[in-house]
Amino acid sequence: MTDSGGSAAGTAQRSSRARLPFITYVLAAGVFLMGTTEFIVAGILPEIADDVAVPVSDAGLLITVFAVGMIVGTPAMAVLTLRLPRRVTLTLALVVFAVGHVIVALSSLLPVILAARFLTALATGAFWAVAAVVGARAAGRDLASKALGIVLGGGMLANVVGVPLGAFAGQTIGWRGPFWILALLALGAALVIFRQVPDDPADRPTPSLRAEVRSLLDGRVWLVLAGCAAVCGSSLAVYSFISPLLTDHSGLPASTVPLVLVGYGIGAFIGSNTGGSIGARRPFALLFSSATATFLVLVGLLLFSQNAVVTVVLVVLLGLFGMSTNPVLIGMAVRYADRAPTLASAMATAAFNVGTAVGSWIAGKALATSLGAGGPVAVGTFVAALYIVPLTLLLRRERRTAEG
Repeated sequence: MTDSGGSAAGTAQRSSRARLPFITYVLAAGVFLMGTTEFIVAGILPEIADDVAVPVSDAGLLITVFAVGMIVGTPAMAVLTLRLPRRVTLTLALVVFAVGHVIVALSSLLPVILAARFLTALATGAFWAVAAVVGARAAGRDLASKALGIVLGGGMLANVVGVPLGAFAGQTIGWRGPFWILALLALGAALVIFRQVPDDPADRPTPSLRAEVRSLLDGRVWLVLAGCAAVCGSSLAVYSFISPLLTDHSGLPASTVPLVLVGYGIGAFIGSNTGGSIGARRPFALLFSSATATFLVLVGLLLFSQNAVVTVVLVVLLGLFGMSTNPVLIGMAVRYADRAPTLASAMATAAFNVGTAVGSWIAGKALATSLGAGGPVAVGTFVAALYIVPLTLLLRRERRTAEG
């Protein structure tokens, strides 16, 4: 008689030691490029504004337009590319991404640059949604969360390496330089993606928009999406206005802010990778522990932001815990909407951006109140507390499904 418990444990142990396929790291490189272009503008806004002869506030629309493009474009592109082979979708997304950057690099008209940024956001949304599905499916169910941690970690690494390097390059060779570099790297990545991503399996069902939408009717998918919005709304409400918190409350010089942001990025990178690995084995334990830790970190920032050392440590921990649940949430969305993996992944990406947009908008309003630089932290803490609600409902639904 076979020991089924021992066999299952052995299988799990072998799965944990299994290597992720090479395509996981190729997709992570693509996400790295996408993450770099999303945030690089913040570091070179004055140079862009001077060259295009517009106020810095108007140049800031390059960030807003990109976010809107991600929110609207990610699910829309998932639907429009539904019947395309995933390898073709990923390759085309990188080519369009490169074209958008070339247009930005060549233009001196703000409306044209904004249109190109929107086009780039559409390509980014299409790539992120499909990359998550391809990465999860290539790794297999047991390693899906771990693979997604690596893939999404490319975006986190962009904050640590890509954005600072891009800002440095923009200040030394001109703001157009980084856009040329990103365009060339995207074309190179497109060639690698086309060669490395396997053909869709022969037994892949013919995609149907009706079937995709029907799969999204599973209430668990929407609870995951609520979690996606909450996790980014809490963390990035604070991250968006971290500079006044560090300078006004903690008394740090402005020159140290980039270093603190790098610390946040390192924490986020480690959190994404570690969260994906742990979440592959114990998803709900990871979700609840990270949500609780994020809430406690934000409470700490509310209470101790006058202490510079404590604040810096808490900001790094915010990146570590705040971003650790993202790969698990996307993995769950793809799994619950089994017949709509691409659309579910796209909706998760859009939900992350909705949380970022709404959280940062409310945080900006709070910044103008008597709370001052502590206002965004208060907003983030409140949203972090709400994050527990969809997680609890999701756990209850999961248990009922398992019992039924």
